[in-house]
Amino acid sequence: MRTSFVFSEVVTGLRRNVTMTIAMILTTAISLFMLGVGLLIVRMVDKVQDNYQSKLEVSVLLTNDVSASDKDCAQQPCAGLRSALETTSGVETVVYENREKGYERFKQIFEAQPELVKLARPEAIPATFRVKLEDPERADVIVQAFSGKAGVKAVNDQGEFLGRLIDLFNGGRNIVLGFALIQTVAALLLISNTIQVSAFTRRTEVGIMRLVGATRWYTQLPFLIEAVVAGVIGAVVGIGLLLALAFGATRVSGNLMDSQILPSMGMLDVVVVSPILLGVAVLISALTGYVTLRLYVRI
Repeated sequence: MRTSFVFSEVVTGLRRNVTMTIAMILTTAISLFMLGVGLLIVRMVDKVQDNYQSKLEVSVLLTNDVSASDKDCAQQPCAGLRSALETTSGVETVVYENREKGYERFKQIFEAQPELVKLARPEAIPATFRVKLEDPERADVIVQAFSGKAGVKAVNDQGEFLGRLIDLFNGGRNIVLGFALIQTVAALLLISNTIQVSAFTRRTEVGIMRLVGATRWYTQLPFLIEAVVAGVIGAVVGIGLLLALAFGATRVSGNLMDSQILPSMGMLDVVVVSPILLGVAVLISALTGYVTLRLYVRI
């Protein structure tokens, strides 16, 4: 098989059907971009779970009068609440945090957002028991047992917030992957149509090649390579869009990522998912081209 001839045929085919080739590249790029966004969201969910799962606590917030009058938790009802928490089954540690310590913690968490820190005052932050459980999924025991008790303002389960956050990410992932699936179907149809048009425009020369003894595989290979080349170019464009998205997201949400409220999602994550996108592009393009040639194109 003459390699130079095959590749010259590929170049000729891409140039001859340039508008359909561009449409195929753009459709493939958009579908792979959306797939990449879905994969990045999956990575973000994994990072959120890794970052917070081992740090989940139940926060027992005390009322304003207790927070203001009992700095060391030495009086009732604060001391009684601490004792009850420490003796509750499944509780690993109980840490008391008065208003001043809570304010310092707040400043550390939001040190990347000085405007927000300036608006906060120690008086607005209640004293809190930070309860770490042996099994974070049993937080409902603490919530039910201590909600409404004397001196308790509220009981917050961080796991519930984390669950809502992950559900939000998963919902966004499902929407993006749904659009990616629709775009993928469009890309498959474009690849199939492009191959059929390309084969039709070169039917005479292909027929001559078959008459002089060229195998069916030899005459079909340029069309397969055309589809794969267009798919790879589309993948490269899609990866470029992902890099631009990662750069923009880093610039826009840098404060949240710096304060570790959200995990960082940058260029390295795009590099990790890029081989998957390239592999999907090659597989889909080659498979679609092969099926089209076998079922619809007789050359």
